[in-house]
Amino acid sequence: MTAAPDFQRVLEQGAAALGLELDADQQRRLLAHLALIERWNKVYNLTAVRDPAQMLVQHLLDSLSVIAPLRRHTGGAAAAVLDVGSGAGLPGVTIAVACPELAVSCVDTVAKKASFIRQVAAELPASNLRALHARVEALDALPWQIITARAFSSLADLVLLTRPLLAPGGVWMAMKGQHPAEEIAALPADIDVFHVEQLRVPNLNAERCLIWMKQRENL
Repeated sequence: MTAAPDFQRVLEQGAAALGLELDADQQRRLLAHLALIERWNKVYNLTAVRDPAQMLVQHLLDSLSVIAPLRRHTGGAAAAVLDVGSGAGLPGVTIAVACPELAVSCVDTVAKKASFIRQVAAELPASNLRALHARVEALDALPWQIITARAFSSLADLVLLTRPLLAPGGVWMAMKGQHPAEEIAALPADIDVFHVEQLRVPNLNAERCLIWMKQRENL
């Protein structure tokens, strides 16, 4: 990736705007992830965004915007996170690097994308990151406390496909653009949207929000 000093500065300023403290090694690994996306994109279609400067904002800073809300939810405790339809590892890789106490699994149906995540985990390195090549509905029902997705299908489909994988008391944390009022209205009656959180991504002039959901114990 070119213009490393500028990318370092944008990352530092973006993290500060998001209220995050990232040490030098975390910053290095986050930028290394972007460099790997850029390199693999020349052969594989990991992402439609090709310009590294745009990747930094639309991918990395966008993914970093969920870290503070995620930490608030976990309180810094260990938890298992499943990133559904992870693609190039967004936001799964970012979460793994920024939150080493979390065990992050990135699942994707496309073999080359799962292979990419394995390569990322090895090269960064990130011992708390693993790749799963599978359809999410075919995964073993391991207890993930947090299931996240970034622009993955509809909220109803996300819940339908992953409900058996959510640990008791677990939550869904879905990244969306504009407020998905119609998707929320289409959710099953036993799904509680307990928080819709507006996100502000530094240097990005677009709407972003985080949809927090859980399964109601009693209707």
